[in-house]
Amino acid sequence: MKCSINREIDTLSSLKRLNGQLSCAVIQGLDLTEADLDWKNLECDGTVFMGCHFPTGVDEQSLRRRGAMILPRFENLPYEPYRSALYSREELMQGWTPGHDNSVDKSIYDHFHSKGGNEADVLEALAQRLHDHAVDDALRDLLEGRVEKDGRKKVVAVMGGHGTPRTDPYFKKVAHITRQLTRAGYFIASGGGPGIMEASNLGAWMANAEDEELDTALQILARSPVYTDPGYMSRAQEVIDLHPAGSSSLAVPTWFYGHEPTNFFSRHVAKYFSNSIREDGLLAIATYGIIYAPGSAGTTQEIFMDATQNHYGTFDWISPMVFLGKKRYQEDTMLFDCISQLAEGKKYAEMLLCTDEISEVCAAIENYVPTTA
Repeated sequence: MKCSINREIDTLSSLKRLNGQLSCAVIQGLDLTEADLDWKNLECDGTVFMGCHFPTGVDEQSLRRRGAMILPRFENLPYEPYRSALYSREELMQGWTPGHDNSVDKSIYDHFHSKGGNEADVLEALAQRLHDHAVDDALRDLLEGRVEKDGRKKVVAVMGGHGTPRTDPYFKKVAHITRQLTRAGYFIASGGGPGIMEASNLGAWMANAEDEELDTALQILARSPVYTDPGYMSRAQEVIDLHPAGSSSLAVPTWFYGHEPTNFFSRHVAKYFSNSIREDGLLAIATYGIIYAPGSAGTTQEIFMDATQNHYGTFDWISPMVFLGKKRYQEDTMLFDCISQLAEGKKYAEMLLCTDEISEVCAAIENYVPTTA
């Protein structure tokens, strides 16, 4: 059967609603052992089963003869290539204690490293690509409002140095900025690691907190300023324990930099194996702007990638580029001047700002009207 539309099914409740009419459905990563289906008479022409568990006795060859495609499961992996949802902090940190890190996150990183990282063999590489495709799909569900049932997200990304200490003034500034933007209805996305990335998700998490509560959280975190310090993750857990019901935001980390801990303050974690897919994707989803706090080579690369997307209208929209840190971007480097010169005659030239003021950063984002390329 040639299917014009493929229905994506990733929950048993969605499967049940089909009443056995599975033609042109893509069944993603489900345990079907308890599914109430008449397997012998199932309509499955054009159906794709991706990594599903079948009940004992189901004749998979019969399903194929009736038009189904079955993509088999991968065995003995610490991750699920066909997962149907993003990660959560709780899932990734399962097994972690202040005394020892036996987390799922570390287990996957150790596996990735043992398989050669980006030089994995063909089957491991295939499993990783399927996993990253599944994360892409789950991320789309979140951003289009199907997960939190709140409509399409107004995504603002924040970039900056992974090594920025929790005691740095820009760490505090970023937390205040993202708290204000979250309160204003924007959805904060970061690279998911330490430094400025953690500050971004922290501010979003604390959106409903008072100023004094955010200051207390910053003081707790400051006792272990950088991610190599003893107690770094325990300090974050202390803040979570004080404020367990934080607001939603997104982290987009990668096991390519798996030695850096995924920060604790994002409700949704789109963690990838491929760093290139992760970096380009994070910039692409930030349709309501990107804020650049001081950073080094990685942040500089992201600035030029973002400028390229705006310059050529790669994803049909252009959006603000806000540089937080005049010293970094206008004195120590010529990055802001370089991007400004590049943007001359283009729509995004009017969406460039370099400032040190929290209010000006937020105003630049909040005053933005979505603009097509």
